[in-house]
This record gives sequence, C-alpha cells and structure tokens, in this order.
Amino acid sequence: MGRKRGVGTTGFYRLAAVVSLALAMLGACEPAWCQAPPGPLKQKPGAPPENLPTAEQRKNAIRVRVNEVVAPVTVTSHSGEMILDLSKDNFRVYDNGVQQKIEHFDLGGDPLSVVLAVETSSHIEPMLPAVRQTGIIFTETVMGQTAEAAVLSFDSTVELLEKFTTDVNGVQNTINHLQIGVNQSRLYDAMSRGISLLEQRPGVRRRILVVVGEAQDEGSEDTLGEVLRHAQLANVTIYTIGLSTAMADLRAKRNPYQGPQIGPPGTFPVPVGPGRAQTPDNEAAAQGQGNIDLEALAVWLVKTGKNAIGPNSLAIASKATGGLHVNTAKDNSIQKAMDEIGGELHAQYTLGYRPPGDEPTGYHEIRVEIDRPGVSVRTRPGYYIAPPES
Repeated sequence: MGRKRGVGTTGFYRLAAVVSLALAMLGACEPAWCQAPPGPLKQKPGAPPENLPTAEQRKNAIRVRVNEVVAPVTVTSHSGEMILDLSKDNFRVYDNGVQQKIEHFDLGGDPLSVVLAVETSSHIEPMLPAVRQTGIIFTETVMGQTAEAAVLSFDSTVELLEKFTTDVNGVQNTINHLQIGVNQSRLYDAMSRGISLLEQRPGVRRRILVVVGEAQDEGSEDTLGEVLRHAQLANVTIYTIGLSTAMADLRAKRNPYQGPQIGPPGTFPVPVGPGRAQTPDNEAAAQGQGNIDLEALAVWLVKTGKNAIGPNSLAIASKATGGLHVNTAKDNSIQKAMDEIGGELHAQYTLGYRPPGDEPTGYHEIRVEIDRPGVSVRTRPGYYIAPPES
C-alpha cells in the first residue's frame, strides 16, 4: 500500500503564511472594495419580514453629507428623438454655479438596481389586469440584461413582495400575480421604502424607483418633501406611471348598495378648471400641470419637507429626481408607458461628480449644459443638505 500524502511542516507554514497575508490584505482594503458582490437576494421560506426603518432612522438618513452626486441626463432633439452621440467633453456640470469635474460618465451601460412599487388598492382594481400585463415588459425593457429588481405593493400597508434578484422569471411571476388590497394608498411611504432599499445597493449601480399608481396619497407617515430629500441624497431617480382615477371609476363595477356620491364620478385631486367636465382626457391634461412650475414646486417641497396639495405628486417626484412621468388613460398605454421608461433608462447619460467636503447646508442647484445647440436637456434640479440639529 502506498503512503498517503499529507501536508508536511514546510507546507503547513507556507499555507499559514498565505492565509495570514490574505487576512491582512482583507483588513487593509477599502470598504467599497470589501462589499459583497451584488446578486440575487432571495427570502428564505419562513423568514420573518424585514422591519421598516423608524421615522427617526429615516430622518437621520437624509442628514448625511454628500460624497458623490449622480445626475441622470436625458438629451433630446426638438423632434423628441434621443441624442446618443455625445461624449464626456460635451457636458458641463455646475453645483450652485461652480463647475464640477465629471468623474464618471456613462451612456446606458451602468448596471441598474430597480425597485418597482405598484399600488394595489381596491380603487385601481379595474386597472389591475393591465398592470399585471406589464410584467414581461418590465423584465425585458427595464431590467434588460444587467439589472436586479425588487417589487413592492402598497395600499394601507407597504409590502415587500420580492427582494432584489436577477431572476427575471421570478420578478415577472410576482407582477403577474399582484393581488388587490384595501381602499387606501400609502404612496409616500412606499416611495420611502423603495428609496431605503435602493440606497443599500452598491454605488456602482444606478438606482431607479419605478412607481405605478394614482397620484394621491392617503395615510402615509412620510411627507412628499421628506421623500424627495431622501431620494436626491441617495441618488435615486424616480420614474412614475400615473393610473387614471377617472378611468378606474368608469370601469369599476357598479355597487347597488353604495350610498349617494358626493362628487361627480372620476373626481381627481387636480381640478380641471371651471366649466369643464371631469373626464379621462381632461384629467390627463390636468396631470400635465398646465401653468404650474413643477420644478419650482419640487424645490420648495425639498426645502420645506412638506406635502403638495393639489398637483400631481408622481409628476413632481419625477421632476425632482430627473426621471420621467407618463400619465395613462387607457389600459394599453400602461404597457406603452413601461416600455417608454425602459427605452429611456438604457439610452440615458449618467454624470457623476464629488462636491467639496465643506459644501454648505441648504439647497444645491444642479445645472447641466451641453455645447451643442438645438437640444433639450433634462436632469435633476439639485439636492438638499439639512442643517445639523442644535
């Protein structure tokens, strides 16, 4: 019988030296390089649900200093076509009027971390079949080849249905089987939860929140202003698909036991103007905001931390973070809206810069200029750093 081969004394010490060196290198590496690689995160069967951050934790989270600012930039021609042949040298970025050095430049190539937040209140029940049908569009056009996604639903509560995963079949199955809930919509709490999930993802990934629901909120603890502050500091871009409240009412089954209706069918928080009927078409025009300066309103909300009264909260959220808001009035346009968002995400410029460490508190205006005439530029208007508490 031959002798079994083992590790001799010399080999043992050599192995111990290698292990010691590896441990030393791990201990010396930068935190950003020591993070676990991104990947699917599946909830174990029977595992307790994650606890939502407390109000105090959320407030503390939005008081941190800004280490990096990521600005999504969409560039279009006068005809609305996206311009995709620009280079880093074509862009200039200003923070409170001071030009910044662009340290990161990308065109649709950075991997995405996406949270999909879908309203499931009983009020949108007539629209839910069309929402479910967006599952395949979301996985193919929004997630694409490199994205990871998580799925939230919200009505009177906010529920995490799917943790971050790259399993497109699992995500699609979750969307396809969304269940209707109760007649309440905690929109702002759902947005806050999505932002909290995204800010835990590695900084090399673009952080995207896609919200599908009505424009009004009911019962949230967070205000829209607080949510937008949080999103701006966490470099989260919010894309929104507005479900038509009037269309939902028109498609809803009549309940013979309903009491008298106080207002006209399809009443929406945004008035359409005196002397005009409340219809899906007029509601869509109202959600277009008319003469309201959404950017100025978004800045005011971020500065004050308050809620908006009247105008479309979804459109404001997208304007405040450089995203896109698409209003829908017919079932098939929900799928078209999701497809439009996916197309923009993979054809959008991303600029990153690091402001000085002594930047003042208060609101910081971001301005992006391009040295090509005749183009339109859309980006986030800025971010807010809250002063320290006395």
